[in-house]
Amino acid sequence: MKKYSILLYYHYTKIEDPELFREEHHLLCLELNLLGRIIVAPEGLNGTVSGLVADCEAYMAAVKADPRFTGIDFKVDYVDEHAFTKLHVRHKPEIVHAGLRNIDPTERTGVHLSPQEFKEMKDQEDVVVLDVRSDYEHSMGKFKNAVTLDIENFREFPEKIDELKEKYEGKKILTYCTGGIKCEKASAFLLEKGFENVYQLHGGIIKYGMEAGGEDFEGKCYVFDNRVAVDVNKVNPVVISRCHVCETPSARMVNCANPHCNLHVPICESCGTRMDGACSSTCQEHPDRRPYDGTGYYQKNTNGYNPYKGLNRRKAEQPKAG
Repeated sequence: MKKYSILLYYHYTKIEDPELFREEHHLLCLELNLLGRIIVAPEGLNGTVSGLVADCEAYMAAVKADPRFTGIDFKVDYVDEHAFTKLHVRHKPEIVHAGLRNIDPTERTGVHLSPQEFKEMKDQEDVVVLDVRSDYEHSMGKFKNAVTLDIENFREFPEKIDELKEKYEGKKILTYCTGGIKCEKASAFLLEKGFENVYQLHGGIIKYGMEAGGEDFEGKCYVFDNRVAVDVNKVNPVVISRCHVCETPSARMVNCANPHCNLHVPICESCGTRMDGACSSTCQEHPDRRPYDGTGYYQKNTNGYNPYKGLNRRKAEQPKAG
């Protein structure tokens, strides 16, 4: 039995004092020995954390006990060790950077589809399955016949609206992403811009793999922890990503060994060894090239890491003696 859990979650809800909430939440995670990345914003909470199974259970119970997070959906996976090396709990303007602060998914968003409902609708003739993730994510894996966007990050999504309207207006749009959070705003934005039949895969690719077997998801799902990519499809899996160097099928994501390049692409094990972890001969010859250990993953220096950094405890005034 695996000792650790990975939790993926988000919840849109109003947080009146997000900085105070951030501090309290940071302390909760420290008490439970959790590691990972959490974003707190006036519009809600978004996180991916790892920890011992019992600690993660306690964390989920604590979050669900807060009335603001009624209905929060935790996607839970089990692993042999921590998926992170640090804890970051940050206060930001949005829980997913989209530049769409005017859109409130709690007021209007696309119809949520369960994994089974998504599976039953996705191949209908009047349906367009839309991947709202970044190009490096969908190059690793995507649904069969899905429409993908040439965007480097989600905040570029609004720039694609005219192109989408020209091609797909009048169709049923089924959006999907890793865990569901991007679809909340993407589907709401599509509705705002005149699309009438907009849906979203509730719980994203991860939940689809857990509950529907991942059928017709081609390749692997890119994730934002030390695993980098995970298997989803237990029914008809294929590899769609190709080695950046030799073009053979490969789902092995690495960072170029040249830190000034740091290109994040698939490179097969053979090319990784032959190129010393570099993505090109130019990077291979660079004087600052990092030593290649066979993984293509370069852990940031954690020396001096302080989990209490940025944590300002608000102490109540103590009564004066006497």
